[in-house]
Amino acid sequence: MASESDSDVVRSEAFTQSNWVNVLSAMDATYAELLDHQTKLEEQNAELHEVRRLLGSILGSISDVMVVLDREGGIEDASDSFRQTIGGDVDGKIFADHLRQGDRHAFAEAWGQLRFLKTPPSFEIEINGAEGAAPFELTLSPRQNDRGRFVGAVILGRPLGELRRAYLELAESHDELKQTQAHLVRNEKLASLGRLLAGVAHELNNPISFVYANAHALERYVQRFESYFARVTAGASRAELIALRDELKLERALANLRSAIDGARDGAERVRDIVADLRRLSSDGGGEMEAFDLVSVSEVAARWVERGSKSGITPKITGEAGLTVMGNPGHIQQIVMNLVQNAMDAMKDVEEPRLTLTVKREADLAVLTVADNGPGVPERLAASIFDPFFTTKAVGSGTGLGLAISHKIAEEHGGRLNVVPGGDGATFRLELPMGDAK
Repeated sequence: MASESDSDVVRSEAFTQSNWVNVLSAMDATYAELLDHQTKLEEQNAELHEVRRLLGSILGSISDVMVVLDREGGIEDASDSFRQTIGGDVDGKIFADHLRQGDRHAFAEAWGQLRFLKTPPSFEIEINGAEGAAPFELTLSPRQNDRGRFVGAVILGRPLGELRRAYLELAESHDELKQTQAHLVRNEKLASLGRLLAGVAHELNNPISFVYANAHALERYVQRFESYFARVTAGASRAELIALRDELKLERALANLRSAIDGARDGAERVRDIVADLRRLSSDGGGEMEAFDLVSVSEVAARWVERGSKSGITPKITGEAGLTVMGNPGHIQQIVMNLVQNAMDAMKDVEEPRLTLTVKREADLAVLTVADNGPGVPERLAASIFDPFFTTKAVGSGTGLGLAISHKIAEEHGGRLNVVPGGDGATFRLELPMGDAK
């Protein structure tokens, strides 16, 4: 039987062994935790390195300037574009020192209010650089730590020099586009006038021939009276003068003289009216806007297309009196000419063609509709007919610019031009704001 001291030794050895097992287990667990923590640290370091690498790539590649500031306004980091603008090392320097003297106060005010603003402030400012002061549009955004405390700011800036140059180039391009458009309008009008020349010659020939014939008649009558008064001056007797008067038929010549004068005057007035219409029609429509009667302008344009087309189609024009609009009458005439010419071209194979122009008032709008009984506009083409160079005519019969230019002119006058769906033939509707004559 073992003694009491031997039992104590056995228990002591068992306790010690158990403790060592626990210690070793705890060490293993601690090592595993340290290893796991080390692994997580390495992963976080790798992620941090990747973030830094990405941030470095961003700072090195962006064209806009980016500056990271601490809570005192010192530069912690900056994009390569900002460093190139400054032309030197900027780390640790105060950002405001690089600003133009007159802009430092505005920046200081924005900096003082930054932490209290809900929306990051934006302002124009000039940064002193290696090549002088350069204008920038800056946005100042606050930086906060994980506790929400203000720790600095991030500045994003866009150089305004390039932007202003871009705006200038855009404005120049817009001016060139307007000039090109005006040139196209003039060219299209000249093309329309070219189609009217034959009719113009015929229209002018008739009254000029009338004037010419009456001028010859007047010349004959004058010669008779000159012969008679020559005999009177020579002292011819009364009997001789009576016989000469009967021979020259002066009574009838005197009666016809008034008719010849009236006929010559009528022919000259017709020539004057034709020339006046042609001058109004050939005007480029430039200059200041003016108030004009839409019915009168439409009548002039439609009449000249009728004269030149030789289609045998007489437009029927109805309209309310006093429909005054504000704009360029020459340009509105161009719209009407294009619509009437297109309608006549579309009805060339129609047995009983009808072309109606109606001018009326709808609220604050003057509305002109041009309707024909031709084949109409197919629904599939309705969305394309106002596109430049779109045409359904044969090659050489049209430029495809008439409706596009007309549509643009209507918009410039604050109105619109569209095709009315449905119905027989084609119907175009021109809407223009009413204007007051002054």
